[in-house]
Amino acid sequence: MRIEQLTCAIGAELLDVNLADAVRDDGLFDEIYAALLQHRVLFIKDQTLDKLSRLDHMAFAQKLGELETHPMVPSHPEAPGLVQIYKNSDSPIDRYENSWHTDGTFREKPALGCVLRCIECPPVGGDTMWANMVLAYEKLPHDVKQAIDGLIANHSFNASFAAAMPIEKRLAMKGQYPDAEHPVVRTHPDTGEKILFVNAFATHFVNYHIPAKVRYGQDYNRGGADLLQYLISQAHIPEYQVRWRWRPFSVAIWDNRSTQHYAVMDYPPCHRKMERAGIVGTTPY
Repeated sequence: MRIEQLTCAIGAELLDVNLADAVRDDGLFDEIYAALLQHRVLFIKDQTLDKLSRLDHMAFAQKLGELETHPMVPSHPEAPGLVQIYKNSDSPIDRYENSWHTDGTFREKPALGCVLRCIECPPVGGDTMWANMVLAYEKLPHDVKQAIDGLIANHSFNASFAAAMPIEKRLAMKGQYPDAEHPVVRTHPDTGEKILFVNAFATHFVNYHIPAKVRYGQDYNRGGADLLQYLISQAHIPEYQVRWRWRPFSVAIWDNRSTQHYAVMDYPPCHRKMERAGIVGTTPY
């Protein structure tokens, strides 16, 4: 296996390797995981169904951990746990993805990572971008790091994806996926790195309102909201990013703990079909 770094900040392409081999070869799997921790998102081309079956796709992801379900998207009938992200231009909900986010932070245990394969994509457009949120934290001004030390953010499914649902379904989903609270700066469980951990699912800080930050009335709301939006905007910085142009049967593997990603919706009237195995993570600390 060869590793070709794609940017100075994040991303690498794996060459001369098939992921199916890593299902049965623990040494190869360990090499791939080490590369994932270093580069945060990995890309492998030409992982066709004859080279990497859907069951192999699942089996590789399961070496990382238990597979998670998706609250809105069904699994493939041949491979339960392999989520079908089949986008078309006819449904407004299919355009509801343009935001920088970390998967599943509305859960108590957000995803560890994902293994995503492109089945069908437009000839132009439909790229995905990733941002290095370890670097985003490292580059914050010292006074901002001090200000966010110990802060906790609320993350909501109800205020994001569920907002597009009829009220009855939205309230039912709210009961199934209550808001979660996570540290604004989390620690990577494998590397010990500090990670800026707020994204499009974050709605507010739950412990910002303390006497030291409040003068009169409700002025703490504006200060906390401005700080949160500033932190969320760090993923927008190009120097922290990599952009991947999909081709059929290419695969992306990303560390969901240390990255954010953005699926670019610039390809209607074309369709895009992706299949994703998400891996259950641990409670952030």
